Amino acid sequence: MCRNIRTLYNFEPPATEEEIRAAALQFVRKISGYNAPSVVNQAAFNRAVDEISRAATTLLGSLATTASPKDRDVEAAKARARALRR
Repeated sequence: MCRNIRTLYNFEPPATEEEIRAAALQFVRKISGYNAPSVVNQAAFNRAVDEISRAATTLLGSLATTASPKDRDVEAAKARARALRR
């Protein structure tokens, strides 16, 4: 998986619209091969980001778990520790 796309489900506080959109943007960049699309492809690129953002928001709102929410600060510290080991 692309390193820039982070797990957004089951965190406290919940994922924001900006985080969901950023993940959608990274996904569209990855599958399209464009970091910045040409003017001709900009509308299609933006539409894909919007549609994936909506789908991700729907998905995150529909999922259910019995696990307790993860703490963002604790998970960020773990990620920093993993990065240091690399």
